[in-house]
Amino acid sequence: MAALRLVIIFAVFFQSTAFCQSSAMVEIKGGEFIPLYGTKEEVKVNDFLMDVYPVTNKEFLEFVKSNPQWKKSQVKKLFADESYLSGWKNDEDFGDNQLPNAPVTHISWYAAKNYCECQGKRLPTVDEWEYAAMANEKVPDAREEASYNQFILEWYETPNAYRNPIGETFKNYYGVYDLHGLVWEWTIDFNSVLISGESRKDSSGDANLFCGAAAVGATDLMNYAAFMRYALRGSLKANYSIKNLGFRCVKDVTTEAL
Repeated sequence: MAALRLVIIFAVFFQSTAFCQSSAMVEIKGGEFIPLYGTKEEVKVNDFLMDVYPVTNKEFLEFVKSNPQWKKSQVKKLFADESYLSGWKNDEDFGDNQLPNAPVTHISWYAAKNYCECQGKRLPTVDEWEYAAMANEKVPDAREEASYNQFILEWYETPNAYRNPIGETFKNYYGVYDLHGLVWEWTIDFNSVLISGESRKDSSGDANLFCGAAAVGATDLMNYAAFMRYALRGSLKANYSIKNLGFRCVKDVTTEAL
């Protein structure tokens, strides 16, 4: 009976209503790359569409107005911790200290996932996000450029960049802004690479997404910026909501999408 009640809670809570705002997207041409983690084999990434910008406070406010189960006073603790939307003034006001066009943060994985699904989209996989984020302004893979990695590391040392408006960082090779320099971003399989033994014992409705090897065989330990991202993802739980963690959506490339 307890399992049945949990299934009913998930079904009711994730039922979306009217608001589904579609943000501008660009196509990321797929290919193969060797990620930091777990393998020295190339990983294939298929073509996909990615939001040009992270989701903003204004966009998420419209979402919660139409989907009241995601309001800060109504969200179930199973799906968001006590920090959820903690910077907002109330359920329907993100306050004077939050810019409308700044990325929404203090967002749980569950909330981000449901927002994307409302639009017929999804969160990116780790591989998709890392593949797109390899690009600087001029080339699709800038990981060996010292200046590029230095830019990323300097941002990691900047405490309040997440308060800035979207679109103020560089436009990358694919036409995507703010993959670096503004907020960290959720992925659908965020802790599939680095997890602890205790993490494997945690239960959630999407637990199967988060399974992976606890040991990491890094292909490039000198790539400290990428390692920090994998380490952060591995420390998260799906109901966490922290001040510099936002999200954007992606979509599979189909005939209809092109």
